Amino acid sequence: MNAVLRRNDYGPLDRPGGDWRPALSVSVVIPAHGHQDKLDVTLASLAGQTYPASLLEVVVVDDGTEPPLRLPELRPESTRIVKPLPGGWASAHATNSGVAQSDGDVVLRLDADMLVFDDHVESQLRWHHAADYLAVLGHKRFVDYRAGDLDPVDVLAAVRAGKAASLFDRAEPQWIEQIIDATDGLKDADHRAFRVLVGASFSVHRRLFEASGGMDADMPLGSDTVFGYRLHQAGALFVPDTDSSAWHLGPRQIASRGELAKAYRRPQIANRVPEVDLKRPRANRSWDTPLADVVVAAGPNTESCVDAILAGSKHDVCVTITGDWPEPTTGRHAPLDDPAFAARMLLEAYKGEPRVRFAKEFETDRRVPYRIDVPESAEPGPDAVADLVAYANEQRLGLVEVAVPQGIVRLERAAAAARAQHLGVPIEEVWGAERVEDGPLVDALAASAAGDAGGGRDRGLGGSLRRAVKRGLGR
Repeated sequence: MNAVLRRNDYGPLDRPGGDWRPALSVSVVIPAHGHQDKLDVTLASLAGQTYPASLLEVVVVDDGTEPPLRLPELRPESTRIVKPLPGGWASAHATNSGVAQSDGDVVLRLDADMLVFDDHVESQLRWHHAADYLAVLGHKRFVDYRAGDLDPVDVLAAVRAGKAASLFDRAEPQWIEQIIDATDGLKDADHRAFRVLVGASFSVHRRLFEASGGMDADMPLGSDTVFGYRLHQAGALFVPDTDSSAWHLGPRQIASRGELAKAYRRPQIANRVPEVDLKRPRANRSWDTPLADVVVAAGPNTESCVDAILAGSKHDVCVTITGDWPEPTTGRHAPLDDPAFAARMLLEAYKGEPRVRFAKEFETDRRVPYRIDVPESAEPGPDAVADLVAYANEQRLGLVEVAVPQGIVRLERAAAAARAQHLGVPIEEVWGAERVEDGPLVDALAASAAGDAGGGRDRGLGGSLRRAVKRGLGR
């Protein structure tokens, strides 16, 4: 079933066309709060879908409407209203709740104010029959709408007749279409293809939804962008489906409160998504989701290496120092004769640095886009992390290995690793890989190589401390 696709190029994918036999079940999950009239129109349009009714269920999650929402007469055969799971509210939590209370092979998340064309579900599901790691974005247009403008009976008749497009005049394109058009339908999109995923209509395999961790229920607004990023991190390939469409009944939520809504979203998204245009300010600060996890093994020169990374131009990094770490000492002891002297000195050196953590082995944080392994004897230059990430993005690589005198510096893109693991292939087959042995990137990552060659590194007070640590480590 699964083709091995590179980056976001779905061009080689063999999507079923013409006559076909659908096999995947789909759960249409609709988070809803109020606006019974719009929900009636949405469900009426879903009742006219060309996708087999036996493979389609609709789960409406009533997110605290008073009086509660009800099921209208015109709706798909398998439709039910459920309550959100305890412990949350708003669209993201309601979506997660609906997914948890459904069982379709594919999850299609739909707003409660969408009038979908007759083949809206079928068109997206054709993609999912071709590969199970796609995030498919449904097409739509925003239109002016007031309660009572549409009769659900007329809506169902128009949808079944294939005439849903005639219910409104064509509206202005939305902003994401500029990105889609500029990137050959996203086939030539970079690592930020996830930006186009918005909540009104999209679908993913249930496996991918679960692998991403679901939607961020801590975000009452703007959770669709963060979910797109989570899907990207889980290895998703983003496909805009333009073979069908839908009418969004009313303007975008952000349009009504404009600048205030943007002001709310900006720090929320910046804390969760490291690379979305200029959402993350160019400030010398740490964010909840770092740009990179840097891994350095404990050794005689670890402190110099880690200090160089922390002092670099990319402040939002997290450094994990791996090694065998001793338990705290108790009772009387001889500190200078401690066999774990070097390890204890490292622990103490970074006791107050929140960007440094210690572990026996590195544990992957699926939120972080890059893992960078650096030899402990290296002393990276101030732009080492920035240059390495920039190179990986400019060349659109999933794996970069840079040969420096002290060993190999290795960058791994989390999104590429996740897709490669799912497909059981090397990273280079899904994102590309490159080994760099000379040039500016090597210079940036081995800034102190010349000084090492001359032995200058062990001079002075710093050199005395390093020699002591070497003795403590038995090197």
